[in-house]
Amino acid sequence: MPSTLPLSFEFFPPKTPRGREKLLAARDRLAALDPDFFSVTYGAGGSTRDNTRDIVLRIHEDGYPVAPHLSFGGDSEEEILDLIGTYKNAGIRHLVALRGDMPSGVGIRKLVNANELVALVRRHFGDHFHIKVAAYPEIHPDAESYERDIYWLQQKFAAGADCALTQYFYSPDAYFYYMEQCQKLGIDKPVIPGIMPIINFQNLVRFSDNCGADIPRWLRQRMAGFGDDSEGLLAFGEEVVTRLCERLLEGGAPGFHFYTMNRAEPTLAILRNLGIGR
Repeated sequence: MPSTLPLSFEFFPPKTPRGREKLLAARDRLAALDPDFFSVTYGAGGSTRDNTRDIVLRIHEDGYPVAPHLSFGGDSEEEILDLIGTYKNAGIRHLVALRGDMPSGVGIRKLVNANELVALVRRHFGDHFHIKVAAYPEIHPDAESYERDIYWLQQKFAAGADCALTQYFYSPDAYFYYMEQCQKLGIDKPVIPGIMPIINFQNLVRFSDNCGADIPRWLRQRMAGFGDDSEGLLAFGEEVVTRLCERLLEGGAPGFHFYTMNRAEPTLAILRNLGIGR
């Protein structure tokens, strides 16, 4: 086990004051592990974007490193640059640059791929930000092919990205094979596995079906078998994801990015099993 394993934790912006309190409480517990950063997901346009900005600034003001997600969506280039400028002026040094989804009813956008967003940030803000991008060991659902998906990751690095955070997965072999193919294309920047604790079966199935993350059939069937036994599912999920992390570490994974779902304990339990934290 590495003595200091790079860790990061992802939140989604809360919609209610109670949700905000829960997020900040989870952050405080996870902060004891001295993560490289907390990230906050992004919704383009209107109140969703503002929720991201507000919680990002709060985490930063409280003294923690934070990486706001940023994507095109339906926002104009000027709106994107204004938001990035707000983050720079606040002293934030991290960004997660994504292509993002186009909201329904929005016309054609100028920026199409995440490498263009990375290039935009570098052109206007130089080396101020450490830029993370997305990677997909099981391949993005919109990808033309396996090879083209890795090509676009290479283009993000060529545009100036510093590292990649993967979509979550439950097959370590998918990650190891992906890394082999990345290395063949000369990609040598860190590609950090994204880890999703198993908390709720129905939610996980819905998320996975939407984003293209594969739940192996044996795992899907086993989780379904717990029915309303939420405690049994949590214990089983903790064991499965702990074993996944062990395999990844044995294979040389450079760290972990946890999708926390704004909860601390499921992530903390896995890390305790790995010998990290109390």
